[in-house]
Amino acid sequence: MRWRGRRQSTNVSDQRGQDSGGTTFRLPGNIGRRKGGFRIPRGKVTKRAGGGIGFGTLAIIGIVLFFLGVNPLTILGQLGGGLGEGLDTSTAPEIQRKPVNRSSNSQRKNDEMKKFVSTILGSTEQVWAGIFKAYGKRYPNPKLVLFSGRVKSACGFASSASGPFYCPGDSQVYIDLSFYDQLANQFGAKGDFAQAYVLAHEVGHHVQNIIGVLPQFNRQRQRMGKVEANQMSVQVELQADCFAGVWGYYVEREGWLEKGDLKEALNAAARIGDDAIQKRTQGYVVPESFNHGTSKQRVEWFSRGFKNGRLESCNSFN
Repeated sequence: MRWRGRRQSTNVSDQRGQDSGGTTFRLPGNIGRRKGGFRIPRGKVTKRAGGGIGFGTLAIIGIVLFFLGVNPLTILGQLGGGLGEGLDTSTAPEIQRKPVNRSSNSQRKNDEMKKFVSTILGSTEQVWAGIFKAYGKRYPNPKLVLFSGRVKSACGFASSASGPFYCPGDSQVYIDLSFYDQLANQFGAKGDFAQAYVLAHEVGHHVQNIIGVLPQFNRQRQRMGKVEANQMSVQVELQADCFAGVWGYYVEREGWLEKGDLKEALNAAARIGDDAIQKRTQGYVVPESFNHGTSKQRVEWFSRGFKNGRLESCNSFN
């Protein structure tokens, strides 16, 4: 990606090295289920049981169609200049607290990664601000929190093992930058656009929070069986993948992407599918436990958004 030298977001809170000592704890039993955090899956998923899709899905469809009823590209064309004008060219196992690596090489690498995620976040801010403006609405920027080891959010405590996540309670995205090492080395998903996809996916959850999808989902799933809630969670996650693709569509138009970048993102989407993770961690899949989508689904929905940048292509609840 051609990201260096572009605008960096100021909405980044660096809390690395501030995690306190303490006992071990388990995550993400809390994140993404009880209080509404949404994350990239990182480990084995436990088996679930329950019913089918019900009223909650229909309610979410109504919200999505109400907000996405107009082609944003048509409106953007009428505004002149386009969106990009002004752009600066599973369940995690119980773990022990990780010590913070303060070596000079590690620090330099983390500083570079901080610049990278700050730049990607800045790009999502401008893209989504333009899209929201086309609908006559204001896009409230999320904050990105960098942490090491563990962190406290409005959704509860989280550890590095939970992977990146978005908390609708405080409208913040959380990430331990060491996840990117695991993404490359354990998941086999290398490349800066693969890393950018992860962050854009979490920002996609922020968009869902603003337009009402996440609040509706969090209300409805309290009354659902586990399989039913998992099925709707998959729909929510796939829409976030599609929103990440929409962002990718615009940065591609702005000349950010290089040869092979799209392949990196699609590979990452495939590597973190529920089926791929379960096959790697336990040797078999349990479809009723899927809560993020299969590899094929995640690739398909990111591709939908990336292909044409149209939000109405992201109605994963249909």
